[in-house]
Amino acid sequence: MIVVSNTTPLIGLASIGKLEFLHQLFGKIHIPTAVYNETVLAGHEKDNAKREVSGASWIEIVNIQDCLAVDVLLDELDLGEAETIILASELKADWVLMDEKKDDVNSLN
Repeated sequence: MIVVSNTTPLIGLASIGKLEFLHQLFGKIHIPTAVYNETVLAGHEKDNAKREVSGASWIEIVNIQDCLAVDVLLDELDLGEAETIILASELKADWVLMDEKKDDVNSLN
């Protein structure tokens, strides 16, 4: 099973001490470089989330191949989300872990 994760699920679970839950459920998790950078390099330390994510040997950091596709998605998404979607497509992922939802059209008026 191929699973790709965005930033928030990793930080959320790590901050409550449940990051290992993903390992138990899926085995290996793939994350794009932008998600690693958001989670570990640029993120603020919260309840050891940076340390837990960076130390998880079962989380594999993968470089995106189709940078043009990522650029197209940047109009609607941030870099981590865009890379997560493209990586999931490139790896033909079975699951994508994200926390985003489509904005309600009525709330934009």
